[in-house]
Amino acid sequence: MTDGKDVREVPVVHDLPSAPVGVDLAPDDGADGPRISRRAVLGIGVAAVPCLAGSALLYDWLTRLTAADTPANAEPIAASYDPTAHQWGFAVDTNRCIGCGLCVVACKEENNVPDDPEYSRTWVERHMTTADGVVHVDSPEGGIGGFPPASAPVAIGGSPVTDVRFVPRLCMQCEASPCTGVCPVGATYRTPDGVILVDEDRCIGCGYCVVACPYGARYIVPAGDRTPRGVAGVADKCTFCYHRITTGRRPACVEACPVGARTIGDLNDPASPVSVILAEQPTTVLKPELGTKPRVYYVGLEGETVT
Repeated sequence: MTDGKDVREVPVVHDLPSAPVGVDLAPDDGADGPRISRRAVLGIGVAAVPCLAGSALLYDWLTRLTAADTPANAEPIAASYDPTAHQWGFAVDTNRCIGCGLCVVACKEENNVPDDPEYSRTWVERHMTTADGVVHVDSPEGGIGGFPPASAPVAIGGSPVTDVRFVPRLCMQCEASPCTGVCPVGATYRTPDGVILVDEDRCIGCGYCVVACPYGARYIVPAGDRTPRGVAGVADKCTFCYHRITTGRRPACVEACPVGARTIGDLNDPASPVSVILAEQPTTVLKPELGTKPRVYYVGLEGETVT
């Protein structure tokens, strides 16, 4: 325990298995192709199973055949990942975000998050500023279906709306995280590279961390056929897609954003996208007065007073 924070020097444990790829966090340029949802795959029908199985075996055979001649296959990236060499940060540009909700969809599909908008690792809010300087916030269905233009009021409480912007939300990965301090069994902890994770084997589902989080970024996984780690009754939250960033890929929400409003980067690297944003643009964090030291930085929210 250091400064009241549980930082574990343990090997990386991934949220979901991922194929090893290059270490560069540059865009994939469509290399992975469109992701097919679990329900879409089930809809194909039982008849497709033999074909899929045959294709998988063929792919495995060809991969093994050429592995010796392919340097990229020589060693999985995850095996050489050093969490002490990185410090992850996230940037959100509200000047770019269009409120399409594709990030929410991508997160739920990637991490098997329950469909109910009450349970989300990320969501999108609409911040509407009125002429009196007050910011009013709504987030219908967590923003997963977008925000129809007609749904924005022209005035709130008799005061005209002067500005509307969309604000993606996620776990702030706080350096001084309240959630890690209240967990009675040490299930919530901070990795050496600055990401807060939950150990489902330890979590007892007491909900203390859910209450302690001032950003509403946590929930208790309900029973059902969609659970992030196959376990219900435990705490869950955004992990920056830890299973992806530790294998050289970007979080699902970052890849899905069509306008580049979401960015991740290594704060130890001055040339990383987030480091460049912090150096060149004014940014702010949510609820700075709490002293939680969030690792998610916002562009375009300077001076907001949210009700």
